[in-house]
Amino acid sequence: MAEMGMGKGVTAGKLASNVQKKLTRAQEKVMQKLGKADETRDVAFEEGVINFNKQYTEGSKLQKDLRAYLAAVQTMHESSKNLQECLSDMYEPEWYGKDDVDSIVEDTDVLWTDFHQKLVDNALISMDTYLGQFPDIKSRIAKRDRKLVDYDSARHNHSSTNKGKKGKDGGIKITKPASLLERATPVWAQGILSAHNIAQSNLSRNQAEDELERAQKVFEEINEDLQEELPSLWNSRVGFYVSTFQSMAGFEEKFHKEMGKVKEPQGWDDDGTLPVRAAGWGDDGIAAAAAGWDDDGSLPVRVDDSWGDDGDADATSVAPATASAAVAESEAAGWDDEEEGVPQYYFLHRVQVTTMHDYAANDSDELEMKAGDIVLVVAFDNPEEQDEGWLMGMKQEDWIQNKQSALKGVFPENFTSRL
Repeated sequence: MAEMGMGKGVTAGKLASNVQKKLTRAQEKVMQKLGKADETRDVAFEEGVINFNKQYTEGSKLQKDLRAYLAAVQTMHESSKNLQECLSDMYEPEWYGKDDVDSIVEDTDVLWTDFHQKLVDNALISMDTYLGQFPDIKSRIAKRDRKLVDYDSARHNHSSTNKGKKGKDGGIKITKPASLLERATPVWAQGILSAHNIAQSNLSRNQAEDELERAQKVFEEINEDLQEELPSLWNSRVGFYVSTFQSMAGFEEKFHKEMGKVKEPQGWDDDGTLPVRAAGWGDDGIAAAAAGWDDDGSLPVRVDDSWGDDGDADATSVAPATASAAVAESEAAGWDDEEEGVPQYYFLHRVQVTTMHDYAANDSDELEMKAGDIVLVVAFDNPEEQDEGWLMGMKQEDWIQNKQSALKGVFPENFTSRL
């Protein structure tokens, strides 16, 4: 049978030595657990190892969450790109601002790509580099533990070898012959045999002392390095976390700021929500589809002197033809102009908005809205209570179900888009 092959550079002697070390360490650990051998302890170092493991665990979790965040950014990029391209395809070539729409689609894609790449370069790579030092240190901590067991084992072996070997005068204590060989040895030769035994004992003690020195030196070298590195590594986490979060926050802030600027090419309003005026557009860029919209585009203005000072319509003075047409239209659409609690001007102008984003009411007088809700805009009972950028309204679904009992509330205009 061919001899079992071994790895390159591994000899039978080296393999036997490694096996012997493992057996010796295992025996030493058993003796320590049984309390028959003392164990060298370093409380400060053990606390450093606890901090190291905690730091490694937290860093690994941060790395995992950062990768998930980047995956979400990539998904948002793809979703945004698909949505923008869809809107661009639907935007008719002859519509106002077609070139601007196409430009926004391209610029938005570039910003998403740049944002994702900066996060990878400055956050993820930095995170990977930070965690890359932990496996080596973890391996050295495990090696230190093994060398500490070797040191304790050599220390105990040295102690037992020297125990009881010296007499009262400090000299070597010679024991009487005990073996059959010693008893059979002639008297004149027993001195030679005793000298041989003493030499063997001295050799064993010298070997034990040499082994103790070697084990102590190896242990102390690796121990001293780790004693310096672990506290330094533990303290470095603060600066690293701060730097990482600041970088991410800075990239996000710049991304959103640049994304806002994309919405301001020629032909778009400052907030990027509506086109600016062309022929027939209001001062704030809101389309005046028909005469009768207020200067700020938020509520219908008076179309003649029949409107009151507060902007509410005087139903008795509205042109009969206009009122009749509006009422007929509302009735055809299923709206009853006789219902109480609904301002007449709504039926005349049909002011409706659709909610673009969810809005959670913060006060009892605010209207809770979900994206896609259709809201009927109504006038404030007291116009002086209206704050800039806020409208009063009720959800269309609520009105259909509850009529005059429908809940009214104020809501931010920039969360909605006019229908």
